[in-house]
Amino acid sequence: MTFNQEEALYDFLDNAIEPFALEEITAYVHDADATRSGRLALQIAALINVKRLAFPQGSKKWISRRGCFEHVCFVIKPSRKEIMNGILIPGHRCIPFANPVLRPKEYSFFWKKKPVLWTNTEGEPEELYPYYTIFGEEYAPHYIAMDNEENEYAYSEGEEPDIVSISTLNMSRIYRETGFVPGDGFITNILNWKKGTFTLEKISKDAWSESDLAEWLSVAEEGFKESFKILGPGISTEEQIAHAYFFGRERMRNIPAYSLEEFLYEKTDSIGLVPYGIETRFWFAGKEIPDSQGLLDGQRIADRTLIEEILFSNEIPVSEFVVQAYVRDALYRRETSVEGVLLRLIPSNIARTLSLREWNILADYLAEVFAEIHPGYSLFTDKNAGPLRQKLIDLHTAIIEFAAVLRKDSMNEAYLPQQAFIMLSQIQTHAANLLDELSDAEEPSDVDMLAMDSAYQGMLDTYDEIRSMIDDSLSAFRKSNIYLVKDGGKQKGRLLQISIGGTEVWRRIIVPETYTLEDIHHVIQKLFSWKDDLPYRFTLCSNLEFGEQAHSLDTGTTIKKLSVQRLPDVNYEYGELWNVKIIILSPEESEKTALCVAGENAAPPETINGPVRFRKDIFALEMGTAEEKQIAKKRLGPGFDPTFFDLDQCNRALGV
Repeated sequence: MTFNQEEALYDFLDNAIEPFALEEITAYVHDADATRSGRLALQIAALINVKRLAFPQGSKKWISRRGCFEHVCFVIKPSRKEIMNGILIPGHRCIPFANPVLRPKEYSFFWKKKPVLWTNTEGEPEELYPYYTIFGEEYAPHYIAMDNEENEYAYSEGEEPDIVSISTLNMSRIYRETGFVPGDGFITNILNWKKGTFTLEKISKDAWSESDLAEWLSVAEEGFKESFKILGPGISTEEQIAHAYFFGRERMRNIPAYSLEEFLYEKTDSIGLVPYGIETRFWFAGKEIPDSQGLLDGQRIADRTLIEEILFSNEIPVSEFVVQAYVRDALYRRETSVEGVLLRLIPSNIARTLSLREWNILADYLAEVFAEIHPGYSLFTDKNAGPLRQKLIDLHTAIIEFAAVLRKDSMNEAYLPQQAFIMLSQIQTHAANLLDELSDAEEPSDVDMLAMDSAYQGMLDTYDEIRSMIDDSLSAFRKSNIYLVKDGGKQKGRLLQISIGGTEVWRRIIVPETYTLEDIHHVIQKLFSWKDDLPYRFTLCSNLEFGEQAHSLDTGTTIKKLSVQRLPDVNYEYGELWNVKIIILSPEESEKTALCVAGENAAPPETINGPVRFRKDIFALEMGTAEEKQIAKKRLGPGFDPTFFDLDQCNRALGV
C-alpha cells in the first residue's frame, strides 16, 4: 500500500459508524489513490486483521471502534481527593471510549449542554500516577509528560520532577450544586468517539441495585477473558480493554455499570494487572503470561514486503523504514558500503543462516536506498539526529545479536530470568520505533529529541539490567555445581521453574526425578517461607483459564513420570488465591535433596489476600500515602523488601 492509501484507510475507519464490508473500504481507498491496486483488497484485509484496527463481524466484515463505542454509556467515579479539590482528572477513564490518538487533555466534556472548562492542577507525580495506570503502570509518567511542554522538558532530563502540572476539569460548581459526595459518579455518554466528546450526568451511589451491578460484573469478566483468549497479552492494555468491551457486547457498554477503575481495582477477583516483560498487562488473576523464545512475540507487520519477510524470518522484525535508518546512519558514519550496513543490520551469528539469494536481495535493496538517499544527505542537517540514531542502532544490533545467541544455546534458556525474551522483544520494538522516526531527512523538534534520548537511555539501562540478570543466573548455576560435588553419588534429576502467578516471584530448583508432587509441595513451602496452613492440590495447567475442568494429579506422582508423560506444566493451587506454576525443564544431575539455583524477588506472605492485593501493597510501599504505606507494611511484615532474594538462604531452608 502507498502512504496515501494507508492514510485513506485510517480516514475511513475514523468515520465509519455502521458495519462495513471489505468491498466498501477497498473502494474508498482506491478512490483516494488508484496506484498499486492489484492486491489492494488483500493488503487492506491483512492490515485490519493483523493490527486489529476494527472488530470482526463475520467473513470480510468489520465494525470500527467508533462504530462500536459511539453513543454508548460508561461510568466515571471521581475520587475523594478530586471532589475535595473541585476537579476531575480524565486520565485513563475514557479508555476505550475515545480515539486513542487523542491525549486526555484534548477531550471535551459537557454538563447540561454547556462545556466544562479546563484548569491546571499541580501535584507530586506519584499522587497523579494512579489516574493513568490503566494505560499500563509504566506509561503513567509518559502520559503526564505529554500533558504539556513543561512536563515534557522536566521528564526528559532523566529524573522524575518534584512537581508537575496537568490539565483537569473544573468541577467545583457542579460538585457544589449537585451535593456531590464520595461514591457518586457520572454517567458518561460518548457524543463523538473520533473527537473525544462526552456528556456528563450525575448518578448517586445507591441508584442501582446490587443484582444489576453483579450482572454487569459477570459480563465484564467474561469480556476480558475472551479478550485474553483471542488476543493473548495484546500489544497494549488499551487494546485488551477495547476488545473486552467488544466481547462483552451491549450489556458491558451500557448502564448500570461499575467504572473501569472500580471493576479492575476493587470488584473483580479474576482479572489482575501482571508483569509482561518491562511492561504490564491485564491477565487472569494469579496466573502469569507465558514467555516466548524469540523477538517475534507481539510483533505486527501486516502484509510484509519481501525485504521485511526475509528479515522477519531471521528474527529481525523491522520495517523497511528501520532499514532506511540504518542507511542514514552509515552516511552519518561517512560510509557508503552496503556490506557495512548489512553487518550492523544482520549480526554475524544470524548472517550465517541467510541463503545467498536472501543476501543478494538485501544487498540490492540497500544499494537502491543508498542511491536514493545519498545525493540529498547532509551531515550538517543530520548533526542532531545522527548521534542519537547511531546509539540506537548500536543498541538495536546488540539486542538482535544477543537474542540470537540465547536462542541458539538451549542450555542457557533453562536459566534465563523470567520473560527474558519478552523483555528483549519489547526493548527491540521500542528501539525500532524510534529508528522509524529517525529514518527520514526531517529532524524531530528539540523537545522530541530530548524525549527520544531519554527513552534511549532507559532502554540501554534496561538492556544492561537484563544482561546482568542473565549473567547472575548463570553465575548462580555455576555456584550450584559446588553443592553438587559435595558428596558424590549423583543421580538423575530435573530443573524446575517455580513461579507465583500474578507476581514477579520465581525460583529455579534441581530435584531428583524420584521426587513426588508431595515432596514438591514441601519444597515450595520452604522456598517461599510459607507455613503450610492452607489446602493444596496439583492440576494440569492446559487451558484452565478458559473454563475447562481442572484435572487433579495424584500427589504420589513422580517428576520422572510427569516427564515421561510429557506433562511439562503443572499448577500448584495453594488455598483459593495462590496459583504456582511449575515448569519441568532440562535433565540435570542431582543430589538427594532439592537445590535452588536461581530466583528473583521476595515471596508474599501466604496470609495476604492473593496476588492482586500483594501487587497493590507493593505499589503502596513505593508510591502510596503515609497511611497506605503503614497498612501495607503491616500486611507484608516488618522490613519487607520486594526485591530481596538470597540463594544461600534459600538453600539453607531446603537443608542443603
